[in-house]
Amino acid sequence: MTATNGKRKIRYAVVGLGWFAQEAALPSFDHAENSELVALVSDDPTKSEELSKKYGIEQTYSYEEYEDCLASGEIDAVYIALPNHLHCDYTVRAANQAIHVLCEKPMAVTEEECEAMIKAANDNNVKLMIAYRLHLEEANLQAVEIIRSKQIGEPRIFNSVFSQQVEEGNIRLRNVTGGGTLYDIGIYCINAVRYLFQDEPIEVFAVAANKGEQRFSEVEEMTSVTLRFPNERLATFTCSFGGANVSTYQVVGTKGDLRVEPAYPWQGEIKHYLTINGETQKRTFEDHDQLAAEFTYFSDCILQDKDPEPSGTEGLIDVSIIQALYQSIEMGKPVQIQTSHRHQRPTSTQAIELPPAEKKPDLIHAASPSGE
Repeated sequence: MTATNGKRKIRYAVVGLGWFAQEAALPSFDHAENSELVALVSDDPTKSEELSKKYGIEQTYSYEEYEDCLASGEIDAVYIALPNHLHCDYTVRAANQAIHVLCEKPMAVTEEECEAMIKAANDNNVKLMIAYRLHLEEANLQAVEIIRSKQIGEPRIFNSVFSQQVEEGNIRLRNVTGGGTLYDIGIYCINAVRYLFQDEPIEVFAVAANKGEQRFSEVEEMTSVTLRFPNERLATFTCSFGGANVSTYQVVGTKGDLRVEPAYPWQGEIKHYLTINGETQKRTFEDHDQLAAEFTYFSDCILQDKDPEPSGTEGLIDVSIIQALYQSIEMGKPVQIQTSHRHQRPTSTQAIELPPAEKKPDLIHAASPSGE
């Protein structure tokens, strides 16, 4: 750990320098006052060289040199932004070197991998947090409070659409790397209804659709899902890699409803439309740096020796639901499930509001899912 003005900072290595790491994560260290970016890990020498110059980073490593990075004494934590199928390996190796881990979602590709990650963190007494940035974001946390306070009565229905166009060749369209609509964007809908209903589903059903485009030769184009919750509540959502940009959810209760749009963005304003007894109130939540909030929160957990709320168990539950949904698609029928129960859920006390990045960074050998 380093100390600036008497305050300790957690030193991070960012592992994987794809689009999201470059556009969202790297710039956010400017706003995370208890966090410091000190190392980059990538197999692309151009990325390493140019980004290290841009951010003043002295330590750069290839993937083969990952163990050297972990053992260097220069870092306290890693932020893992690698393809999904590598999350487990790179998390376990970091934990085994007593390095704390902030891992992007989905946590891993299988329940067994998630359990191995949790065990490695526990065995080595390190913090493991899954990067559910919306657990720290005001609009979504206020939605939790609205539902919990029964302003819309008893919540009965959740519905969501999350779609985007993903360009051919993008890693999200590869099966071997853990791609697919449910792992990449469906997980947002699953996680949202879990924190809004404050519960876990007991039965799941899913159907996938694919109109045969070459880009969808390995993964589904879109998936529609129904989740049954205790007390006979139903959640439905559709996620797609072949639709226009749509990101919204609605919770319908016995007295009113709440619509959030856009629901899942990592930047920009978010709007609430709360309707009770036929009258709608609109509220706008300003743009904030969600990644800086994530680093700030995780660093504080390390410094204060607190367990992160978006824990390994949180990640495991979502992955177990996703695996059950793919099983349902294969079998063509509903699948009953039993997941771990969370004792901890996100609340409005976790909201962290930091100013957004001033400008969009230039990307090096990376592009957004839509190719922009």
